Amino acid sequence: MNLLIARMILQRMGIVLLTLLIVSFAVFAVTELLPGDVVEILLGQSATPEAVAGLRAAMHLDEPAVIRFVKWLGGLATGDLGISYVNKLGVAELIEGRLFNTLKLGGVTALFAVPLALGLGIMAAMFQGSVFDRVVSAATVTVISVPEFMVATAAVLIFAVYLKWLPALSLAGDVGSIGELLRNFAMPVITLTFVISAQMIRMTRASVIDTLNTPYCEMALLKGASRVRLVLVHALPNALGAIANAVALSLSYLLGGVIIVETIFNYPGVAKLMVDAVATRDLPLIQSCAMIFCFGFLMLIMIADIVAILANPRLRG
Repeated sequence: MNLLIARMILQRMGIVLLTLLIVSFAVFAVTELLPGDVVEILLGQSATPEAVAGLRAAMHLDEPAVIRFVKWLGGLATGDLGISYVNKLGVAELIEGRLFNTLKLGGVTALFAVPLALGLGIMAAMFQGSVFDRVVSAATVTVISVPEFMVATAAVLIFAVYLKWLPALSLAGDVGSIGELLRNFAMPVITLTFVISAQMIRMTRASVIDTLNTPYCEMALLKGASRVRLVLVHALPNALGAIANAVALSLSYLLGGVIIVETIFNYPGVAKLMVDAVATRDLPLIQSCAMIFCFGFLMLIMIADIVAILANPRLRG
């Protein structure tokens, strides 16, 4: 790895750290503006002003917002996520099990969606202008225009209500067989695959076609290279950086889709935990869950940037 590549990678890491700092301020500010008072929610409407003031002081909510932000930021830096207002347990302890469930759901979805999307995108580029290409392009435009909650609702109506093939709720607990595991994950995975695959297919197709229009690919075609060899040997390696960005961007959509899917299917993940925390104004839990999603998004983008840098032949040379 030469110095230029190392410098560019370090710059990307620095940008991620700076962005995380800005995002942490935005998350804290937005959660502070949420309507309702967690103290009044915990004590109930019959609480006396003295009880409200005492609990507010015990929870350090009487301190200025700037001081609380600095303390919270210091806790994030040291791995101390604080104590849940509602459950009286450590936020890290509450998130730990849920985070594994969310990662498991995201991993299973990526395992199916990424190969499917890349395969369809590359084949559409390989047979550009064919009936297959037009069908794939029309289907992806249709899927992109449908929001996630409609896909999830349609999946419930078709597979759970009418056909009765799959359960309406998705559980992440212990399962007795592979079949039961597939049944529990089928509808969330189907929904999330719809969410991320369509855009990934379009971006992969566009990246490969753009590379096919370069002079060296045209020269390889003139020398007698077959269409399959032209795409797989000449175009695909040079489109790797753009495809990595397409995969990372599409997987970042997965983070947003997880929130809707976990809520609709009652899946016990971090997104469902955050939605429940919003209802009770559990600020430390909301803030930590939001930062996890922001961190995941930034990591995906940074990894895509690094792959694009390493795949650039001009930088490698």
